[in-house]
Amino acid sequence: MTAHAVRTGIWFIGARGSVATTATAGCAAIAAGLHPPTGMVTETPPFGDAGLPPLTSLVLGGHDTVDCPLPKRAEALAAAGVLPHGLPSAVQAELAAVDEEIRPGGPLPGDTRTDEELITAFAADIADFTHRHRLARTVVINVASTEPAPGEDDSRLPASSLYAAAALRAGCAYANFTPSTGLRSARLRRAVESCAVPYAGRDGKTGQTLLRSVLAPMFVQRALPVRAWSGTNLLGGGDGAALADPAAAAAKNAGKERVLADTLGAAPEGEVHIDDVPAMGDWKTAWDHIAFDGFLGSRMILQTIWQGCDSALAAPLVLDLARLLARSHEAGLKGPRPELGFYFKDPDGGPAALAEQYAALTAFAERLRAAR
Repeated sequence: MTAHAVRTGIWFIGARGSVATTATAGCAAIAAGLHPPTGMVTETPPFGDAGLPPLTSLVLGGHDTVDCPLPKRAEALAAAGVLPHGLPSAVQAELAAVDEEIRPGGPLPGDTRTDEELITAFAADIADFTHRHRLARTVVINVASTEPAPGEDDSRLPASSLYAAAALRAGCAYANFTPSTGLRSARLRRAVESCAVPYAGRDGKTGQTLLRSVLAPMFVQRALPVRAWSGTNLLGGGDGAALADPAAAAAKNAGKERVLADTLGAAPEGEVHIDDVPAMGDWKTAWDHIAFDGFLGSRMILQTIWQGCDSALAAPLVLDLARLLARSHEAGLKGPRPELGFYFKDPDGGPAALAEQYAALTAFAERLRAAR
């Protein structure tokens, strides 16, 4: 296989969801020169000549439990202002081609297959995709809706862990961009420890937690004790509906709280509340209220408001991760990649502060460049 013929696969778990649809349409638009790669860290100078697969070489597919065609899903996102007007029509052929590569996920109600049978079926779908398209390798990325954390007495693996196990079995690098369990199941420990592929993190860091990872070090470095840190998220769409489940919201909030605890040394008073507001669609507003002490005990407050579209924030990061993991796999790296902690609320080791995470990421790019 010549250098010009090398192609890389991205297999999305939740391939018809907002994040995957935005990433798919965005990848096609950037590859065609219709839009710049705004938000893609891997398209900045520190990552040049690191051997990352070009966007034009990526082939996309995935699993999903819904059957809405991808072009129609993209049209709905454009109507909501998530995608630019006219983009779904401009990349309709590319969206339709990816839609043909989406396979039924699960387990759906009434599915009698065992965990082992589901893992085998999912792994076969991924392997078939890789083989048919003669891909050098495939990266599996979970961008499905958040699931509740499993209970201690649950006899079955959660869906996210079934897909994660299937990725390892198919010999694919893996990233979990959701707060769901994924590879973090005790029942997968042996498979994870013996895997020969790279994997990264849990729960993508896109908005409120991104800002927290910048602000928290500031308080530490300026010796300003934080007394309380509270937050509220208002969001709609699929995420809003999924996070209306208290168990799913608890899984989501764990990562937000971890960033503060890791950076400040202890979790401050305060909680994060998540409210489902269907009218907001794929848009989100995140508000933080930070109470801290100043010189001579003066009481001070910092408030922040973050407004944006989660799908548009997440999509470029997902494409970054796919390219970095594919290159890591090509370079023979395996196991957890703490260098990719820049992208996650709950990374596989490494520093908690964003500036230090970025330094680790750019150093990793230099390592990949040297491995060419």
